[in-house]
Formats: sequence, C-alpha cells, structure tokens
Amino acid sequence: MTEETNKLSEFEAALQESLGAEELILGDVIQGTIAAIHGDVVLIDVSGKSEAVLERSELDELGPGDPVEVVVVSVGDEIRVSRRLALERRCKDKLNQAVESGEPVEGKVVGRRKGGFDVNIAGVRGFCPISQIEEGHCEDLDRHLGQSYEFKVLEFDSEERKLVVSRAAHLRDQRAKLRAAAWERLEAGAVVEGKVRSVTDFGAFVDLGGVDGLVHVTEMSHRRIRDPREAVNVGQAVQVKILEIDRAKERISLSIKQLEKNPWDDVNDKFPARGPFQGTVVRKAGFGVFVELEPGIDGLLHVSQLPPGMELDDPELEVGKLITGWVRDVDVEAQRIALTLRNLPDHDPWERIGMRYQEGQVVEGVVENGADFGVFVELEPGVSALIPVSEMGFERDVDPRTAFAPGARLNTKVLSVDQERRRISLSLKAYKREMERNEYIQHMDAGTSEAPAMTGFGQQLMSALEKTKKKKKKK
Repeated sequence: MTEETNKLSEFEAALQESLGAEELILGDVIQGTIAAIHGDVVLIDVSGKSEAVLERSELDELGPGDPVEVVVVSVGDEIRVSRRLALERRCKDKLNQAVESGEPVEGKVVGRRKGGFDVNIAGVRGFCPISQIEEGHCEDLDRHLGQSYEFKVLEFDSEERKLVVSRAAHLRDQRAKLRAAAWERLEAGAVVEGKVRSVTDFGAFVDLGGVDGLVHVTEMSHRRIRDPREAVNVGQAVQVKILEIDRAKERISLSIKQLEKNPWDDVNDKFPARGPFQGTVVRKAGFGVFVELEPGIDGLLHVSQLPPGMELDDPELEVGKLITGWVRDVDVEAQRIALTLRNLPDHDPWERIGMRYQEGQVVEGVVENGADFGVFVELEPGVSALIPVSEMGFERDVDPRTAFAPGARLNTKVLSVDQERRRISLSLKAYKREMERNEYIQHMDAGTSEAPAMTGFGQQLMSALEKTKKKKKKK
C-alpha cells in the first residue's frame, strides 16, 4: 500500500469519526446525553462527535447531562430524534410481555367514557371497563379519576391501537397470592394482628393478610357483648389469637377475649362465699335472674333464693335494677356464682348435709315461693329444697306458684340429697301416701269395724286388699 493510499484511508476514518462512529438508520433506538437546550430545541449527543435535535416538548423534567433514550426519525443534513416514540416502543414491548406473563403495569385513570375509564400507561391510552375498575359494585365512579393503580393487561394490539386492562383482575391475583402465603404462615395458637373487614350480628370477620378469620361474639370479650358493633369497628386493627384452623373448609376461628385478663382469676378474692354483693340485673330466665357483678362476671340469683313472697316479676328485679345480697357459692372452674337475697349463716349449712337429711325422711319446712316447675321450701337457713310438680300430687291445671302461700309450713318426704350440687328434692305426694298407709295400719291394728274416716288413698288400698283376699279364698 502506497503512502498516498494510507493518507486517504486516514482521512476517510477521520471524516467518518467526525460524522459519527456509526451510520444512523431511521427507526434505530439509541442512547444519548442531553448536551444543551436552546429555546424549543434540545441538542442530544448521540455519538460523542455528532448531535441530534429533539423537540423540547418531549423533554419533561430532564436537563443537560441527563441520559436519554430516543428513536431516530430523520437523517441527512441534521439528525432528528424522538423521545416519545422511544417511550412508546418500550411501552409496547412491556405491554406485550405483560400479556404473556400476567405481570401488572402501572397506569393512571385520566378520564371516563361510556362503559369504562381511559387509562394512560406510559403514554399509551388504554381502556378499563367499569366492571373491572374494582371488585364488586362501585358506587362512586368519579373517585377513581386521577388515581394511579396497577392493572393487569387483558388485551393489547399495537397495530389496532387496542389496549384493555383490568384492576379487578390484578386485585384478585394479589389476593390469591396473599391467601396462599397466609395459609402457609398461620397456625393454631399463634397471636397475630389483623384488620376488621366486616361486622355481623354474630361476630366480626378479620383480615389476616389474605384470609379472613371469624371472632365470634362470645370470643370478643369477657364482658357480655349483645351487639358485636359495640366492641369493634370496620377498619379497626385488632390483635387476635388463632383458636382453630380448618384448611379443608377454609375456616379460621379467632379470639380477642383470650388475650385479655380473665376476671375469674381473682374472683374468690373479690366475691368470697357468704360475702355481700352488689350488681345489676342483666337478664331473666324462668328459674331466676342473672346479675352482673362486674364486666365479665355474672352471678345467678335462683328463684329459690328470693325472700318469701317475692316473685320473679317483682319490679325490684327488672333488668337494669341494682340489687344487693350475699354470695352463696363460687365455682371458679365452672365459672358460676350462686347468689341469694337472704341472710346467710356464718358457716356453710351444706357441710355434712347428708347427716341431717336422708332419703325417705319426713321433714318440715317453710314455703318460700313457687315456680313453673315446682315449689321451694326452706328446711333451715341457707338450705332450700324443691318439690317438683310431679311430686306435688295435684291436678295438672294447678299452678305451683299459687298452690301454697309463702310462709306456710309443710310436711314432706325427702326423695334425694345431692351435697355436691347442693340440691334436695322433696315429695308431697310420697308423704301423703305414707300418712294414708299409716292410717290404714292403725285401723287394722285397732281391730274394730268402726273404721275411722279414711283418705281416698286409704280407701283404694282397702279395696285392693279385699280383692286380694277374695282371690285367695277362691283358690
């Protein structure tokens, strides 16, 4: 190669370098740096030696020295580039990938039209149907205007300029992922934090980060909760204990109550047996009234423990009334407190109760009051017994509450004694039968034909015995 040829090659290389390291082709995507801004024109350094022209309206917040990606739109005497086209091309690639992968893209709701919303995704306008802007029915459509969300791309066709997106589909995908992760993470006995999602008449559903658990109304507090809305509100953050997880049925039982201090732990100190009490009547039953001694602790005032002459419908026992009396018994394990409105002896009258009262024994007591199921009789201070309706010997239409006047004295027979449950059952019917039998025996022992006036049971017994004698004679 001659010296002249070498010089020519060097000149061509220098010329090529001055024009650009590489020949730019229309449609190329290239990386450049903002060199200067003059009025409406931006000069982009695209090769270190040459500069391209970009309209300033495409610059946004960028300034000199910032890198920028552009598309070559014109070559010749000057090179012109477009940043908008580069962004659109990148966005199209991203949208195509999003359709295939299902990954979400970020967009901004810029307007409303019939049937849906206009969504701007990196300069590309898409459409989101009304039914896909959120899960469930949307009451206030305008609240979505101007909001930026993540959307799932349902359909994209760059040629036809068609882009359909769904926020609801993305939310469902997100929830499914959170749900799967939550089922792996949660376990019975764990203490977790959640947010109240909804409140019903029977409890509250708490979002545990993808799955919901139920706090039943009975697990909301140690105190009595009539309406769950009194205890929690929608959106409230709560700490709960997981009681049970049923993955097959996808059910989780939760408790707030078990994380609170149990008021029964020191109940013996606050409400000792035979000590006084003051409380509020909270509800009634056919067998007595329940009295709230403090939040979470109720005691039962049984109908048998009312003063003689007082009935359950007495105005002093209306719900909401404040009453005072004495604690008869405390069972912490069963969480039961028995109350009375009668003075209690200074000792436990039920100790060795079986030595004073045995089955079959005839006893005398004072009628306290009646109930639907029988009559209560006081045998001694602190010891009451029940004559069930079936053991009164009356017709079915007789009301036990009016059969005897409070304070009347009755002789009855002991049917059973249960010291552990503090219950004694009596029978008026058995006592009457024994008295009639004794009358008949006395008559037979007297050996006289002048029979004393007998009760109906005695006459029936005499008749039965006479029939038995006749049968024996015939044999």
